[in-house]
Amino acid sequence: MKQSHLYFLISVLFLFSFKSIPVKDTIIKKQTQNLPVFSNVVYQGNDQIYKANPLKSDEFYSPVLQGCYPDPAITRKGDDYYMVCSSFAMFPGVPIFHSKDLVNWTDLGGVLNNISEFNPHDTGISEGVYAPGITYNPYNDTFYMIVTAFTGNMGNIIVKTKDPKKGWGSPVKLDFNGIDPCIFFDDNGKGYVVHNDAPDKGKELYNGHRVIKVWEYDIEKDQVIAGTDKIIVDGGVDLSKKPIWIEGPHLYKKDGHYYLMCAEGGTGGNHSEVIFISDSPKGPFKPSSNNPILTQRYFPQNRSDKVDWTGHADIIQGPDSKYYGVFLGIRPNEKDRVNTGRQTFMLPVDWSGTFPVFENGLVPIEPKLKMPKGVENKTGRDGYFPNGNFTFTENFTSDKLDYRWIGLRGPRENFISVTKKGLQINPFQVTIKELKPTSTLFYRQQHNTFSFSTTLAYNPVSEKDLAGIVCLQNERFNYVFGITKKGKDTYILLERTENGKSEIMASTKIEIKKPLRLQVKATGDNYQFSYALNGVDFEHLGREVSGDILSTNVAGGFTGSLVGLYATAANNAQPK
Repeated sequence: MKQSHLYFLISVLFLFSFKSIPVKDTIIKKQTQNLPVFSNVVYQGNDQIYKANPLKSDEFYSPVLQGCYPDPAITRKGDDYYMVCSSFAMFPGVPIFHSKDLVNWTDLGGVLNNISEFNPHDTGISEGVYAPGITYNPYNDTFYMIVTAFTGNMGNIIVKTKDPKKGWGSPVKLDFNGIDPCIFFDDNGKGYVVHNDAPDKGKELYNGHRVIKVWEYDIEKDQVIAGTDKIIVDGGVDLSKKPIWIEGPHLYKKDGHYYLMCAEGGTGGNHSEVIFISDSPKGPFKPSSNNPILTQRYFPQNRSDKVDWTGHADIIQGPDSKYYGVFLGIRPNEKDRVNTGRQTFMLPVDWSGTFPVFENGLVPIEPKLKMPKGVENKTGRDGYFPNGNFTFTENFTSDKLDYRWIGLRGPRENFISVTKKGLQINPFQVTIKELKPTSTLFYRQQHNTFSFSTTLAYNPVSEKDLAGIVCLQNERFNYVFGITKKGKDTYILLERTENGKSEIMASTKIEIKKPLRLQVKATGDNYQFSYALNGVDFEHLGREVSGDILSTNVAGGFTGSLVGLYATAANNAQPK
């Protein structure tokens, strides 16, 4: 990921945090009869890759986290594993998961969940916060999460906790530039921070030339020690070949040696993972002769069931004493477009020799893995995060909203309330086309082939009122499928926004007598929007449309597509 040079000032402070306040206890605006109420949401994934590869009793699927969960980092305390990912401008920041076995994961929400301490209210969707590291320090029984935040002039920050299930402390701003930090604790408890940075001034040789730096870390003061910084990798494995974007570093110690593992090649088709060795955490580091140790860049672009862009990895020892690596990768649709974003994959790692190697990481990646010995696959059951093809149903009857529902640039609690009839959205005077927090409850698109439907009770009063479903890659690339007014009549419309220019694809006058059903159904690149006035018999609104604008190929950025329950009091999409 390229380093942004734009930092923002925090201008809005709210009084509550994401985890600590149940949905029914949130601050609610004055209710009026025309506020939209959503109920009975059903998300259903139906990718061919999973239908063609059913699991045996001793197998599980990779990716372990589908949808936009990139840049995974992982740590372990005893039998407890914790994994974090990038979240950018989604809120809360830095999603975190817990597991006992590396197969079955529980969603714990987000690490940065206090809007008064992390406020990405005015950032682009691909800024906010990204590339976290998470490390357990046994010498003070403390977990550390370190990350780069492109908002509020925060820069690199670190937070701590004794128990990730009980929340985290306040962010501490760290005194160094660069991105992708990770913290490492040596056998003697001494701390070090490694990160990506620009070369020394005047020494940049080409576009994408980066370095890896290490700092000594003062555990008592929670700050890098001034003057201890040192460049330990210049450019990458072989500077003469002009490698680009050496980043995502992690330090390990094994058998008396220090290992530095990094991503190289940029987040794209040339992405890879490389490894270095040293006798000291401050180097010098020597690259392995068999780099890269993970990549998919050598294979035909038109291969079937393609996984690509693999890299930005972390390694941990599993419950069976075998090593495993988590890393980002993408699974594009039939037009080679990336709508689901960069996902968290896993592979076993062979570390029987001097250097670790991702098993089957240098051949086309398969969708299934053998489970660690003695583990039962409970994904999608008993509260564990699902993967493969699955159905997620939400009736909004629980006091605690599922963590898969997220806000954008601000907390979801700022605009939602649970009523007896479902989830009410109190609309902001903001549209999804603006660089502001939106009154949209988002869910990550987790499959190339999926459907997302909801029941909506709503009677708009004016042309400024709109509620429905939104499919969004960012504020300049999205679809709005909703109900609004034109004069005295009620309409349903579909609006496509590409590169900031909006066009009504279809609209029709409707008469609302009862809650209606809205649905978006995608089959690869083809998206179809439909509605049912009686809640059962769906009618298409217009023809199928392309999901091209929901892909990073067209829209750019680092996130995946989001589908959401949307309402606005500032609508500017007008029916034909």
